[in-house]
Amino acid sequence: MKKLFTLLIISVLVVTTSCSQSPDSLLRRNKNAPKIEFENQVHDFGTILQGGDGKYEFVFTNTGKEPLILNNVKSSCGCTKPEWSAEPVKHGDKAVVKVGYNTRLVGPFTKTITVYSNANNSTVTLTIKGTVTPVENPAEQPAAQPAEPSKK
Repeated sequence: MKKLFTLLIISVLVVTTSCSQSPDSLLRRNKNAPKIEFENQVHDFGTILQGGDGKYEFVFTNTGKEPLILNNVKSSCGCTKPEWSAEPVKHGDKAVVKVGYNTRLVGPFTKTITVYSNANNSTVTLTIKGTVTPVENPAEQPAAQPAEPSKK
């Protein structure tokens, strides 16, 4: 009975220890792993006229030693469209995550963009914010910018 109890305790310890080693924690121990560092993680547009320019580029650098790959970039809603390159970013190189906000929507906004990568800090959250004000005279309104280029 004592042997059975000891075997049970050892089995539980082995299973618990092996499950605690997630791939993410193993990546953090890799000293050569890529690391993504953004110049800034928040951009405040301030006040924008309805239909105005709601585009911004978040610049980042790979400060790790191995190539950095952005696996995915997701916005918190459909009014914000992120764009990024699937090309690996070499050590020391810079790249951008482009973000476009639909400025046809009037009012204050705060939106998040989540960047997923193979870096030690694999998930980074970016934020855009501002206030879109209506144009008082429709003749002054800037040309509306489409969310995506038209395909012909």
